[in-house]
Amino acid sequence: MENLKKAYLAGGCFWGMEDLFRVRPGVKDTEVGYIGGTNDNPTYPNHPGHAEGIEITYDANETSYKELLDYFFRMHDPTTVDSQGNDKGSSYRSALFIQNEEEKQIADEIIKIVDDSGRWQGKVVTTFEPFTKFWPAEENHQDYLIKQPNGYTCHFERFGTFL
Repeated sequence: MENLKKAYLAGGCFWGMEDLFRVRPGVKDTEVGYIGGTNDNPTYPNHPGHAEGIEITYDANETSYKELLDYFFRMHDPTTVDSQGNDKGSSYRSALFIQNEEEKQIADEIIKIVDDSGRWQGKVVTTFEPFTKFWPAEENHQDYLIKQPNGYTCHFERFGTFL
């Protein structure tokens, strides 16, 4: 029987994040959207303070929040403030939208492992923000790199697991 949970992450342009996470073992669904901002019903042209984020639905019997974060810290640069690749601004920040104390403890543990590894030139600057509401992005942004296979992405797996 499935044990479905959700995780909310932001690490730059949501297109590339979704494209990589959708095929991870245990991930059952992905949706891109806006999270952590100031307005209701945000849109691509109007999402003040919101990060471009991803909602990941996963089966906790097949993968864990810890394993998702391990991959998250390998597929984007968590040491840059408000930028990934060519994308600049707070919409592209590295952030974890924490739902409970267990997620916070796991995130603290993984960040220590990432920092101690020395693989990145700097220290992790990923913020912890409380989960409030996830607003799905417009339909043309969902599964974007499937619809546009040569579309822009700055996400790729940089190196193997930290675990």
